[in-house]
Amino acid sequence: MTKHFSIKGLVSGLFAATAALPAMAQDNLEIVGAPRDGLMGFQPAVTELARDLQWLDHMLLIIITAISLFVIGLLVWVGVRYNARRNPKPASFTHNTPIEIAWTVIPIVILVFIGAFSLPILFKQQEIPDADLTIKVTGYQWYWDYSYVDEGIEFSSYMIGAPATGGQNMLTPEVEQQLIDAGYSKDEFLLATDNAVVVPVGKIVVMQVTGADVIHSWAIPAFGVKQDGVPGRLAELWFKAEREGVYFGQCSELCGINHAYMPITVKVVSEEAYAAWLEKAREEFASLPQSFQIASK
Repeated sequence: MTKHFSIKGLVSGLFAATAALPAMAQDNLEIVGAPRDGLMGFQPAVTELARDLQWLDHMLLIIITAISLFVIGLLVWVGVRYNARRNPKPASFTHNTPIEIAWTVIPIVILVFIGAFSLPILFKQQEIPDADLTIKVTGYQWYWDYSYVDEGIEFSSYMIGAPATGGQNMLTPEVEQQLIDAGYSKDEFLLATDNAVVVPVGKIVVMQVTGADVIHSWAIPAFGVKQDGVPGRLAELWFKAEREGVYFGQCSELCGINHAYMPITVKVVSEEAYAAWLEKAREEFASLPQSFQIASK
């Protein structure tokens, strides 16, 4: 497998890892979008897109459950009513036109009904609105690079405790201390990153997603978004988070040996906190000059 790297990604990653006072977002944010041990179902929906998807899933669950119960009941009824003991002389007909029409038309009606609700939700995801904030995200093996294209800010984001930052994918006392220093606990191991994406609450954020080496996928369940990052292509997704907090995601496309250690952290903060973070980030994460950005294989 060919490995790609860039000076800009290396420098920004090293700078972020060694900076004594990293740019911090709003303190005491609630961890909202995270997996919970022993629970089932979706994470809290904090965008319109996520609410639509969860509603559609629940509707489909009702339809599928009704169909399954009907088919099971029909099988039981046929097995009881038409077994050899109760029906020693089986019928000899081979066709039943009304039934054949019914089992053709009814599934078509069900599919049209589902499509009438699912297609508008799909179109809403794919129709990218005018952005209040645009961020380009590039997937690497195995970290993310973020560029706030209108702000001249670029930084890399590594899992706390990942091999790229000197870890071993194990929760050691050193890694636990790194988590605590970054404002997390050991419960966020494998979820938290050294640098989080910071966005203001209630604003439309457009993410431009691509890959630098292999296919990656940027996904945040609580936002209801997921988009493959394909090398050589630039795709887009959008969201408007309605609740301040910390949200976790994960690379959702198998991308190599450390695929499982490529999390995503997004902090949704107030506009005031975002402006303060942006001011500090402009100093810490200023993009390298274009002439200095070189890549090699």
